[in-house]
Amino acid sequence: MSKNNLAYDLTKYEDVAPEKAPKIRVRRQRAEHVGSAPKMIACTAAAGLILGAVIYGKVENASIHAEITAQSKAVEMLASENVRMQSEIEEKTALKSVESYAEEILGMQKLDKSQIEYVSISNGSVADIPESEDNIFLKIKNAFGDFVEYIRG
Repeated sequence: MSKNNLAYDLTKYEDVAPEKAPKIRVRRQRAEHVGSAPKMIACTAAAGLILGAVIYGKVENASIHAEITAQSKAVEMLASENVRMQSEIEEKTALKSVESYAEEILGMQKLDKSQIEYVSISNGSVADIPESEDNIFLKIKNAFGDFVEYIRG
């Protein structure tokens, strides 16, 4: 080899015989027992049933949520109706409304001093209540009750 030659010397490799490309053989493998047709049909049917159950559950869930929403709206409507009725009752039972109803419809008037009558009691503030006369059986019963009460303490 010369030092000034930049080319690569290929003569070193000429003695070596070229390698043959390996022959690729395709070997077909027999499919091992993958599964029989009834098993595949049964698995597909089971997967279909599970999918159907999931979809049915989602549909039922959506219908229940729709019903909850409808009932919530009904509750809100009833609550607002309750507030309206409560305010209507307060309006009707207000003192001003009652006074106007009594004056206009019932024909009542406010009390004047000429309509006031004073009642005086001549015996004072003590009222005498006469003792009621009990028959003999009630007297015996009361005496027995008093005796039992005395014994019990």
